[in-house]
Amino acid sequence: MKFAVFDHLDRSGPDLGRQYEDRLRLIELYEWAGFHAYHVAEHHGTPLGSAPSPGLFLAAVAQRTTTLRLGPLAYPLGLYHPLRLMEEVCMLDIMSGGRLELGVGRGASPYEAEFFGVEPSTSQARFDEILEIVLKGLGAERLDHAGKFFTFRNVPLVMQPVQRPHPPLWHVTRSLDSADRLAALGCNIALAMPTHDAGAFTARYRAAWAALGRAPEDMPFIGNTRNVVVLDSDRDAISAARRAFHVWYDSMVHLWRANGVELPRQVSTPDFDEAVDQGYIVAGSPATVRDRMLRDQFVSGINYSICRFACGDLSFEESARSVRLFAREVMPALMPEDDEGPAHSATGTLAPGLRWLGDEDLSEVGFLFR
Repeated sequence: MKFAVFDHLDRSGPDLGRQYEDRLRLIELYEWAGFHAYHVAEHHGTPLGSAPSPGLFLAAVAQRTTTLRLGPLAYPLGLYHPLRLMEEVCMLDIMSGGRLELGVGRGASPYEAEFFGVEPSTSQARFDEILEIVLKGLGAERLDHAGKFFTFRNVPLVMQPVQRPHPPLWHVTRSLDSADRLAALGCNIALAMPTHDAGAFTARYRAAWAALGRAPEDMPFIGNTRNVVVLDSDRDAISAARRAFHVWYDSMVHLWRANGVELPRQVSTPDFDEAVDQGYIVAGSPATVRDRMLRDQFVSGINYSICRFACGDLSFEESARSVRLFAREVMPALMPEDDEGPAHSATGTLAPGLRWLGDEDLSEVGFLFR
């Protein structure tokens, strides 16, 4: 089992400069605690995301850490020029010493796409073409491409990533039906599912992986995301988690409500207690969190535990205390000393002969990760 952190960097108050510095201090603590990676979302025009240029924030993260892996989860490809994106990916991989994790998605929020003058109905085609260009260009000396949206003729690619042919790829999904296709693609997976649904997904993914003749030890990461609050007592942790959840949820639905649309309950419930029952939130004393996560880990079958320690109006002190308690009293029970964790797909490279296909399910839920 590997542990990682996912962060929307949702607004927690009026002083954004202070929030950035507090978050960087918290990320230093993630490295101290032994987390494998830090993943950050990209959002525009909403308090859900205060890292609209995740590369800028991750460049700062790279300078404040030495071993923690880092990356966007995910770049909404339809909002990027592929040449500029490839150069940014290379810079981040170089600046971090080869620690970049490359999350990609089509950018599911139609409202955010429209801010950039991108017609949402073209998002799937844009995703397919831009990712094809990026994967073709990373590791190559020159780029040639003729497509619907972009044309490149003998463009020199002087920037190259440290990790060849490219950093590990991540894909986001909430659909059980996507498991077979994503197993064939061979990329790392980030889920946002109730615990039992995540278990059904991982079982289907493993079966599809085995049917392709691939070794279990070569299977990529499959992670599930949840809010985690660990404090000295159940009462303190649940109180803080409940308070922060309502602030965070309001940020999540901000653009949808502004356009007269409610977030579908199958995406995320607005009810705190229901979210706890489904496994979206784990809060309590170290013993309570340890027991719940052991159970959820067994049911979900994941090999990558993605935690969100900072969200809503949780203070730096609350999040830092939570991380320290989690590292000292929860993680050791979830990761035995002789367990070095699952083999990481070195690059997340697509299986030979396969074209990357965007996840159509992201039209409803991908904004949770971007």
